Amino acid sequence: MLSAVFGVKKWTRIPDVHFGPDSCTYRGAPADFTATIALSYLDDMQLELIRPVSGVSIYSEFLEQHPPGLHHVCVEPPDMDVAVQQATARGMAVVQDGVMPGGMRFAYLSAPEAALPYMELAHVPSEIRAFYEYIKSEQA
Repeated sequence: MLSAVFGVKKWTRIPDVHFGPDSCTYRGAPADFTATIALSYLDDMQLELIRPVSGVSIYSEFLEQHPPGLHHVCVEPPDMDVAVQQATARGMAVVQDGVMPGGMRFAYLSAPEAALPYMELAHVPSEIRAFYEYIKSEQA
């Protein structure tokens, strides 16, 4: 559907990404889940499809409560620690956080007053950014 509506040419599929208890939390407890991720770009906007494979996460929780659809919007703050601290001081709860393989750090915040299920804060290291640039170049 996104391909047809937005003219996305190619998706890069990353199967079975494991988020383990040593690097990820879900609702304050160690998490252990797997998801398949597909990435693409529409100009400079990254599109991400996430399919829960096993375990409990905000992705599986969302699909239990809603039909597939917009799950989160991601922003890259200049200082991840400061941004998380400011968000929690404003009453947002960190629902899931961790470090992905490759060193990308993320925190999903519950922000129902913002009219979206979650807001993701992310720190994207240069190695992951180079991978994203490759995916973007595949759209040309």
